Amino acid sequence: MSIEKRFFGTAEAGDVYCYVLDNERGLSAEILDMGGIIRALYVAGADGTKTDVVLGRTGIGDYETNDGYLGALIGRHANRIKNGEFELNGAEYHVGINEGRNSLHGGVSGFDKKIWEANAFDGAEPRLELELVSHDNDEGFPGTLTVNVTYTLTKENGLRIHYRAVCDKDTVCNLTNHSYFNLGGHSSGKIYDQVLQLNSGFYTPNDDEGMPTGEVLSVTGTPFDFRAPKPIGQDINADFDQVKLVGGFDHNFAVEGRGFRTFAVASCPKTGITMEVRSDQSAVQLYTANMLSEGEYKDGASYGTHNAFCLETQCFPNAMAHSHYPGPVLNKGEIYETVTEYVFSVK
Repeated sequence: MSIEKRFFGTAEAGDVYCYVLDNERGLSAEILDMGGIIRALYVAGADGTKTDVVLGRTGIGDYETNDGYLGALIGRHANRIKNGEFELNGAEYHVGINEGRNSLHGGVSGFDKKIWEANAFDGAEPRLELELVSHDNDEGFPGTLTVNVTYTLTKENGLRIHYRAVCDKDTVCNLTNHSYFNLGGHSSGKIYDQVLQLNSGFYTPNDDEGMPTGEVLSVTGTPFDFRAPKPIGQDINADFDQVKLVGGFDHNFAVEGRGFRTFAVASCPKTGITMEVRSDQSAVQLYTANMLSEGEYKDGASYGTHNAFCLETQCFPNAMAHSHYPGPVLNKGEIYETVTEYVFSVK
């Protein structure tokens, strides 16, 4: 319905703009051209009040550091790569190390730190098209990768993220968005009473560095069983090794089925807001903000541990080290394409 472009600030990489998209259903998104960051997402609750359901930072300087990747596009490779190394076509590649001895979310200067070329389009389904060219050896990854990401506010009252990429060499590509959701409102505190259902019967356990071990385990009889809706807080502090290891949930879940399908449904009893997550990916990372730094964020809000949850659609983490995992290899000239939608309703 409408789009507004605002100057947001000047980063080391250049001027940053915020694009405000609104649709006729009352959904409103604020998206930065730096990192494709979803800075705010307003959804009408059961009483008609608009609630901002994503966590965010204050000014441009905070987003340049953005150690929690709040709202950002993640690439070239989302999640972790052990020791920052992988083998492809007999060659060994070493990529940016930024978490202990491992690579996380694209390395030291991933896609979240880049200023993307942006074009906005008005209409019944307003959209923001972003493009980034990641050159050969960017953070150590092979090939020049051209990435296009489109954010669309849909008539169904959803935010659709369409990812597309092509490379001039064989490479790896695993893109996602790292929004932190709190359906009670970004400043409403712990998410323990918010209800989550995951379409997943299996998860990948982690080692003490947060790296998948290579196992794929059943969720049956564990805190990881979200097949029936349950409050996120029910098992977030469970006496279970994998939960205690990360202080909540920070795990990859294999999603049932193929094609574009429902991954998860989350809801908040206080606001009545329900969010359905749909994608055509193979997996999703559930992260419950276990390591979110305490402090002041946007609108003067104070955030901390377990103040949000992330549902990062993806291929399996560190899949290059485990041949039985769905992998991120993108061959020269082939098109990487995937879609994720966050669809909102009220109860």
